[in-house]
Amino acid sequence: MTMTDTATTFELPERVTARPRLSQRHPSLYPWAVRVHRARRTWRWLRSDTQWAVRRTAPETPFRVKRHKSILLRQLGATEMWMQHNKVTNLRLAGGLVDGVVIRPGETFSFNKTVGNCTTRRGFVEGMKLSNGEAEAGVGGGICQLANLLVWMFMHSPLTITERSEHSFDPFPDNGRVLPWGVGCSIVYNYVDLVVRNDTAATFVLSVGVGGRFLKGELRADRELPFSYSVHARHEEFLQRAGEVFRRNEIWRDVIDRRTGDTVASELLKKNCALVKYVPQDVPIVIVD
Repeated sequence: MTMTDTATTFELPERVTARPRLSQRHPSLYPWAVRVHRARRTWRWLRSDTQWAVRRTAPETPFRVKRHKSILLRQLGATEMWMQHNKVTNLRLAGGLVDGVVIRPGETFSFNKTVGNCTTRRGFVEGMKLSNGEAEAGVGGGICQLANLLVWMFMHSPLTITERSEHSFDPFPDNGRVLPWGVGCSIVYNYVDLVVRNDTAATFVLSVGVGGRFLKGELRADRELPFSYSVHARHEEFLQRAGEVFRRNEIWRDVIDRRTGDTVASELLKKNCALVKYVPQDVPIVIVD
C-alpha cells in the first residue's frame, strides 16, 4: 500500500462517531434490545395498510429487467469454509421462498416478511454471519448474499427502494469482487430489512435459484420499460485517520432511454463510508486530518 499525505479534512459517518448504544456498552442487554426492535417492527406490520407482495401464480412476464448471479463459495480471508458450505443450504431455503414472488402495481416487497425468521426449526443451519465486521457462525448465516443479489437487480429497475441497510464495515479484500463495493445489503430479522415499492404500472416477478456454483436471480416485467439502468461507483478511495483505515465511495445510477440509447439522468444512490477490517494491499491510502 502507498501512503499519501493530504490536507483534506475527513468527517466520519455518524454511525461511526456516535456514542456506543446501551446494548453495546452492556452486552447482556443485547437480547432484550433485539426483542424490543422486533416488537416495534411487528407492531408496524400489524398497523400498516401496506399491500405486501407474495408468491402467487405469476402473469406472463416476457421482458427481462435484470439478470445476475453470484458465486457461492469464495475464500474470504481466514473464514472457515464449512460456514460457506452451510450458507448454501440457507440460500436454497431462502431463495425458494423468494422465487415466484409477484410485485404488482402499488405493492411492496419485504425481504423479512417473505423469508421470515431463519430458525433451526425451519431447516436453517449455522452459516457465516458478520458481527462488527468479523465473520462468525450463526443460524441462517449467508442469506445477506440473497439480499445483495436482489438489491442489485432492484437498482436496475424502476422499483423504489424504501429501506436498505448496509454493513458498517468493509470486512474482506476485493478477492474476485464483481459488483462495486457498497451495493450490498444487511439483513437482521425482522427490523433490518430490504424493502421496495412498486410505484409503476408494470408487474414484476422475481426468479431465484441455487445452482452448482452460483446463486442466480432474474427480475422480469409484464411490459417493456422505457428506461434501462447502469450502476457504478465513483470517487473510490481509502483514507487513514488516527491509525484506522476507512473506505468510501459513491454509488451512481445512469438512466438510459431504451429508444435512443441516450443517458437522460444520473442519480446519486448512496454515499458509503466504512471501517476497513483488513490491511489493504496495492492501493493508495490517503492520510487525512
